[in-house]
Amino acid sequence: MFPVSQDFAPPFKLISPFFILGSLFYLLSVLYLFFFSIENISMLDAKVVSFVHLFLLGFIMMTIFGAMAQLVPVVLEVGHFGVELFYAIWPLLSIGTILMVTGFLNYPMILPFGGVVVLIAIMIFVMEIFLTIKKVKKFNLVMSSVLISNMFLFFGIIFGLVMALGYAGMINIDINSLLKSHVFLVIVGYIVITIMGLSMVLLPMFGLSHGFSTKPLKIAITIVSLAVLSTVLSSFLDSKLFAYISYMLTALGLFIYFYFINTIYKTRARKEIDIYAKSLIFAYFSLIASLILAIIYLTLDYEPLLLSSGWLMFFGFFAFAITGHIYKIIPFLVWFERFSPLVGKQKVPMLADMLPKKSSSVQFIFGAIGVVVVAVALLLQDDTFIKAGASFLLIGALAFVRNVFYMINYR
Repeated sequence: MFPVSQDFAPPFKLISPFFILGSLFYLLSVLYLFFFSIENISMLDAKVVSFVHLFLLGFIMMTIFGAMAQLVPVVLEVGHFGVELFYAIWPLLSIGTILMVTGFLNYPMILPFGGVVVLIAIMIFVMEIFLTIKKVKKFNLVMSSVLISNMFLFFGIIFGLVMALGYAGMINIDINSLLKSHVFLVIVGYIVITIMGLSMVLLPMFGLSHGFSTKPLKIAITIVSLAVLSTVLSSFLDSKLFAYISYMLTALGLFIYFYFINTIYKTRARKEIDIYAKSLIFAYFSLIASLILAIIYLTLDYEPLLLSSGWLMFFGFFAFAITGHIYKIIPFLVWFERFSPLVGKQKVPMLADMLPKKSSSVQFIFGAIGVVVVAVALLLQDDTFIKAGASFLLIGALAFVRNVFYMINYR
């Protein structure tokens, strides 16, 4: 199990806005689904692009940034280079996300402004993380994954800003040539590799796993990193060969990563299947389903397969991996700041007492049903099914927002 220390943890008031805003953006993303019509859904449709940025920037990036603010100094055992910078990140990222979503929908001219604000927020984050890592004398697998993922994020956002300028008509570029690179750099290069690296810390810590080999994870991160580089080459060289190589390498790397996760699961000492374990099980099965659909798409070239694959990756894998960890991270942070000084002086709650069990179960059940129903709706091109799935997701999203506020305000 990877050693962690709380000696360098930042104050919870620094981190809580990231989780609060992330949950609210998740709710907004679910509400957005009710405005989709199956006839108009395609990967390059303005509504889809707007929705993807709302979900990725508002929910996933916001939550990951908050978690990284806590975990990076704890894992590296060094203090943040400039922890106060995080007070600027969440408002900038929120404003930039809203501007970009609005720009994609109705006002292309404001896209570059939203892109610049998002770029500033992410540059602050990336530079702060780089300068914090610089203080570390000895690298390990987790630090390497953080460094690699943040380098990919830096270039991914640069590509995104260039595309925003082209979309607004300010410069003349071939947006489609940069699109794959932007998507792979941010989603696979940053989000996926970040999740991979943090799995080395969080899964063994929360599952009490011991005695497993980290070699599969090293191989998986290396293969996925090569896949991202291959995608960038395919964009600049206009090479289908490099593109297909990147797809195959991504699938291979993720299957190896799944093998590593399965090893951790089998070696865990904590056998209880709580909301955290249920969320991760659903997340990783969604990942496998997403990969299978993507591979079938490459052979059949039927776009609903790609849409359903992307949906399962986003709302199945990313969303449930993040919400599951939130149910562990927030209670721990609140307990550490609010109740740890009282240990030995008065009765303090257990971490399990700080989790709203019924409400979290509602979030999981309705959210999982909603994800499956929408995935099927995209495959069948059924508009009614999409609305039905969105209805289930809405109940789950409302429960999730309620749970976040409950845990943060637990007294």
